Amino acid sequence: MICNAEDRSSDQRTAIEGLLGRPVQQGEAVSVGTFEPAKVSPERRIEIAAELRRYFAEADAARKPVSEEEAEEIINEAMRSVRPGYCPLK
Repeated sequence: MICNAEDRSSDQRTAIEGLLGRPVQQGEAVSVGTFEPAKVSPERRIEIAAELRRYFAEADAARKPVSEEEAEEIINEAMRSVRPGYCPLK
C-alpha cells in the first residue's frame, strides 16, 4: 500500500513518524508492506555469514589502498548515485 503522508490522520502520521524516527515531510509518500522472512536454519545462517566474510576478505585483499578521505568520498559518491538527495552526516 502506498499513500500520501498528508492524507493520513494525525494518529496515523504519528505512528508513521515513530516508525521512521523522523517527521514526515509535505509531499512524501509512505509505503507499507509485509513479508515473510526467509526460512533459514541457524546453522545455514552461520555458513552464509562465513561465506560472506571470506568473500569480503578476498575483495579487501584485492583492492588498492586509498586514504580514509578518498574512501569516504567514494562511499558518498556511491550513495549519491542511488539517493540523489543524500547528504552525509558530519
